[in-house]
Amino acid sequence: MPESPTDQTLAQETRLPLGNLTVLDLTLARAGPTCVRHLADWGANVIRIEPPSVGSEDIAGDRDGPDFQNLHRNKRMVQLNLKTPEGHAAFMRLAAKADVVVENMRAAVKHRLNIAYDNVRAINPRIVYASISGFGQEGPYGKRAGVDQIAQGLGGLMSITGLPGQGPVRVGIPIADLTAGNLLALGVMVALYDRERTGVGRWVQTSLLEAQVFMLDFQATRWLMKHEIAPQAGNDHPTGIPTGVFPASDGLINIAASSARLWERFCEAIGRPEWKAKEEWKTQKGRSAARAAINAAIAAVTRGKPAAHWIEIFEEAGIPCGPINTIDKVFADPQVKFLKMARPVKHPRLGEIELVGSAITLSDYPKDIRSATPEAGQHTEAVLREAGYSPAEIADMRAKGAI
Repeated sequence: MPESPTDQTLAQETRLPLGNLTVLDLTLARAGPTCVRHLADWGANVIRIEPPSVGSEDIAGDRDGPDFQNLHRNKRMVQLNLKTPEGHAAFMRLAAKADVVVENMRAAVKHRLNIAYDNVRAINPRIVYASISGFGQEGPYGKRAGVDQIAQGLGGLMSITGLPGQGPVRVGIPIADLTAGNLLALGVMVALYDRERTGVGRWVQTSLLEAQVFMLDFQATRWLMKHEIAPQAGNDHPTGIPTGVFPASDGLINIAASSARLWERFCEAIGRPEWKAKEEWKTQKGRSAARAAINAAIAAVTRGKPAAHWIEIFEEAGIPCGPINTIDKVFADPQVKFLKMARPVKHPRLGEIELVGSAITLSDYPKDIRSATPEAGQHTEAVLREAGYSPAEIADMRAKGAI
């Protein structure tokens, strides 16, 4: 007998690297779903648990929007009212056999619902329980709600973003959310690897604030080691000169020639070998002090030819360079197309759509998007049946508002 589409999908997922894992997804917003998306993309059996819809209101927001569709592909959707005894019992039954729980609730909420780490660990010592918060589970800010822009400001990023003297500027993507989600996915894999050795699970935690401070990277270390407070540098690299945006006759390009070797090659490629002999421009320290003069000198030359001319010349010389694309041009770029970062999937209502593909490639494994984001509660009954509930029990749960 041929396999049904559901059977084929499950069989395909079990062949993927994380196909032996079951993940319960309690996350909302972006940071938590970003973590879970990594696990779902690589084959984990992700069961997303949402509260039942209230009237026409959907707790998840616009399910047909690009954001929701991109975050929740390759999952199954279940609706459980965790505030009811029956809904809580169903969650705990699922958690008893799960490998991972991911949540980004405020601490008080998960404790009030009795689904915190200690509650789950009591019935499943092997559980990897993964949490994202705004500022940490405890501490002076532990009870505060946090969102990406607050973390960007508190974590120092806005103070170093933008043009000198412009004032604080938010980065154009929710970088604290995304980084926290990426780091939590890494933490989950570390904990799962540790479980292979110890036989027990762990509570994995990160926060938007920790992720943002971590992403300050060398700018943070400049302060920690030398007590240097990084200023806004705009499009210029803070320490590597020249690196920045320069005019061409038909637009703007990025050029990065920051090392001594690249600087010498750059001077030759741009047709100004005499720049190499300028004593004050020979060292990185000297070029940094003369940043404005160097940038002006480069711009005076580059604005005379189109971007494609300079990109070809600099690429031949091994100097990093490239256009500054709008997002439509990003997905028209031949290298982005080659990397297949736009991945097609068929949605039952929206038709053929494209979503952003995984940035990870594993040899011998496909990274296609296997299934579009499901409808709210689409898999509730199927998942409950798998957990051992009878049709009569499921009907009773529905009557009581538990599903």
